[in-house]
Amino acid sequence: MRIAPDTAASVPSRGAGRLGRRGGALAVTYAFTVTMLGTTLPTPLYALYRPRFGFSELMITIIYATYAAGVIAALVLFGRLSDDIGRRRTLLPGLAFSGLSAGAFLLAQGLPLLLVGRLISGLSAGIFTGTATAALVDFAAPERRERATLVATMANMGGLGLGPLVAGALIQWVGLRLRLTFWVDLALLVPAAAAIWLMSDPATPSGRLRLRPQGLTVPHEMRATFVRASLAGFAGFAVLGLFTAVSPAFLAEILHRRSHILLGAIVFAVFAASTAGQVAQARVPGTVALPAGCGGLIVGMGLLALGLGLASLALLVIGGVTAGFNQGLSFRAALAALNAEAPEDRRAAVASSFFVVAYVALSIPVIGVGLLTQAAGLRVAGYVFTGAVAVLAAAVLAMVRARAERR
Repeated sequence: MRIAPDTAASVPSRGAGRLGRRGGALAVTYAFTVTMLGTTLPTPLYALYRPRFGFSELMITIIYATYAAGVIAALVLFGRLSDDIGRRRTLLPGLAFSGLSAGAFLLAQGLPLLLVGRLISGLSAGIFTGTATAALVDFAAPERRERATLVATMANMGGLGLGPLVAGALIQWVGLRLRLTFWVDLALLVPAAAAIWLMSDPATPSGRLRLRPQGLTVPHEMRATFVRASLAGFAGFAVLGLFTAVSPAFLAEILHRRSHILLGAIVFAVFAASTAGQVAQARVPGTVALPAGCGGLIVGMGLLALGLGLASLALLVIGGVTAGFNQGLSFRAALAALNAEAPEDRRAAVASSFFVVAYVALSIPVIGVGLLTQAAGLRVAGYVFTGAVAVLAAAVLAMVRARAERR
């Protein structure tokens, strides 16, 4: 991403920050990555929480899903906050929430603080997702703003993927299994907070604080596009939720693998593949990307189901990477289609509605997997999940085909 030269003349005058545009962009990128990393750090720890606190697989999925509730609350309540008070003043509370989440996990002796930690983690992610992306776009030169959006995507998904990898490595090779991970998280947040504190605000805030829920509405003329995009987004984000919340159980109970670093590497690979899919979408025609991504999701779910049936680690990994890549491809294609059709004065509301659907997909399906696991076993729950995602993706393909035939 090319940023305007880091000179005093190019630095916005808002705030007492000492960092110019280049330094500010680097600060936001680092803080964004670290914040999202913190949201997935607990993934390898779920297998340790179960015996320590006597949790069922259902309870593990509920703990995980609480994160999505925090994200949705932040999107609805704080989606416009940085326009009112500035990017810097919004990012700092986001970092504070991330630190409070790590503190809750450090002090947790049972369910209450784990739930609180996940909820606060969701608030931090919800605040950062929109604000950090907007800040990076503000810092970029006008002709490089599309690149800035891509940098934001890579920081977002890269941080989500790095969380399980870092935690898995610390647990596997260092020790202090339920504590060290979150001390490291706090250590990473300190330079992030310092950098954001020193950052000059790249945008001019309105100065009017308006903390009220945003309406999630979609213009009538684009509801068919929204339905297609939302179904594709729901299917893809459900896959990310499954690998983040339930993959520890898959590895331990079906594949009999209990390596924390292996788990972290698998989740990292899925998120890295999603990032690659989003990058690739820029080179794929819009009319091709969405159906191609949904078709790839169906293939990925077939490989994942086969891997569960044969207890094959290789098929599980290939299925996850295939699904992750095509989730990224279909997700960015769906968002691009919405942005292209939405009226300019409704674009933010449409995007917010889409992201609410996506984050619901991170919670409801994995809780369903937890319920099915208790009733019929983990393997059956996995089959039902992969089948449901494949059906949703196939429904999008049918809608795209029907729309093409009407033209």
